[in-house]
Amino acid sequence: MMLNIESFTLGPLQTNAYLLRGEDEGRAVIIDPGTNPGPLLRRIEGLEIEAILLTHAHFDHIGGVDQIRKAKNCPVYVHPLESDWLTTPKLNGSLMWPEVGPPITTDPAEYDLAEGQKLRLIGHEFTVYHTPGHSPGSVSFLCGDHLFSGDVLFRLGVGRTDLPGGREADLYNSIRGKLYRMKDEVKVYPGHGPRTTIGFERANNPYVS
Repeated sequence: MMLNIESFTLGPLQTNAYLLRGEDEGRAVIIDPGTNPGPLLRRIEGLEIEAILLTHAHFDHIGGVDQIRKAKNCPVYVHPLESDWLTTPKLNGSLMWPEVGPPITTDPAEYDLAEGQKLRLIGHEFTVYHTPGHSPGSVSFLCGDHLFSGDVLFRLGVGRTDLPGGREADLYNSIRGKLYRMKDEVKVYPGHGPRTTIGFERANNPYVS
């Protein structure tokens, strides 16, 4: 089945937001709408947004949530370990870098995410993998052979673990125990930087092999 994926690099931290559409091109899912979401908001005019999926709740991944939710009246999904982060700038990190922007808060999410959960959206099935390490409630979404990894796995890199709630051992366990068990050809769409594949990272990533 067709899955159309568009990426938008948003905000001062260059966070990747993803717009996904299936066979019905008038319906879409958004993953991680970051700060300064103007280009994304303009693109979704005329589209019905079925859901906003959050890989985690750091401020640079949630900065556009409220604008999009209010414009499109769509639900938000986040792991419960980070549900409070949406409403608390100290937890989501937006107080740590005042030079980047003002404190960020959003309304609570409508739905929780859990390991192994299957979400049926835009005619496709999304499987939720709990992949902590960068943050305690980090998740990755697998749709067919497309993996949205948030800040867990990057091209030739991994997420930082020095922020509150981060843990290096958990990050490596998430990558080795879950992501690296996927097929080589699975395409990885990270929270920052360019796309990669599981096979390439398993063979070449200098941080976790």
